[in-house]
Amino acid sequence: MKIQSALPLPLRIAGPVLIAMLLAFVLLPVVVVTIAAFNEKAILTFPPESYSLKWFTRVFSYPDFQHGFQASLVITGWSSFLALVIGTGLSIAVKRLEFKGKETLLAILHSPLVVPHFTLGLGLLILVSQASVQRGYGIAILCHVMLVLPFVMRSVYVSMENLDERLEQAAASLGASPRKVLLTVTVPLLAPGLFGGWLFAAIMSFSEFTASLFVTTQDTQTLPVAMYNYVREFADPTLAALSVVYIAVTASVLAFANYFLGLGKILNIEEH
Repeated sequence: MKIQSALPLPLRIAGPVLIAMLLAFVLLPVVVVTIAAFNEKAILTFPPESYSLKWFTRVFSYPDFQHGFQASLVITGWSSFLALVIGTGLSIAVKRLEFKGKETLLAILHSPLVVPHFTLGLGLLILVSQASVQRGYGIAILCHVMLVLPFVMRSVYVSMENLDERLEQAAASLGASPRKVLLTVTVPLLAPGLFGGWLFAAIMSFSEFTASLFVTTQDTQTLPVAMYNYVREFADPTLAALSVVYIAVTASVLAFANYFLGLGKILNIEEH
């Protein structure tokens, strides 16, 4: 505070102004898309000459969007659940066990954070093609699990860092079996981290496009892939309306989770 008060007034004002300008720059496309979604005409114009809600109606009535939404729910549900189970087990093992190749394993598990998703999707497509495996829901779920696993591990590992192991030791000393300690002590204490990891995995899986484009078919195409196919054929504001719905739902879910769980603490971006 003393350093800040010693700064000249223009420099103290410049910081907040710069942050406000950056936020405005980032949010400007969202504002433009939101306004364009209410355009009455099929041709995108900005600003709209007249407004209508008919494109939002088309979002919920278009068959490919309905099928894509259902496919996304299936893939997201299974991939986020499997990533949560696998990521939790790996996080506990990495935290509490010492074994050869630990750093290499972590590097491999976190590689989807740095490797482009289209590379993973294309590689998986080549692999299943050479193995003569049919691209169904299983391949799409496997791809999504690999992509979202690092986010689950990050969330659970942070919760493991803040877990007081003395509570587990106390339960064990009172005669609780390892399974009972896990279910009655460890899992409840890790619950916020588990839910946070699952939530981010679900959001990332539901919005994943580049890898899904390679591993899905017409029967298993997700909503983002259906949106891509739609924009190749039509140029009306339907996608803008769908984007507004998606942004609103995602923001609401994150705000709800942050209010009740404190995602900043779960992800270790603020102090407990």
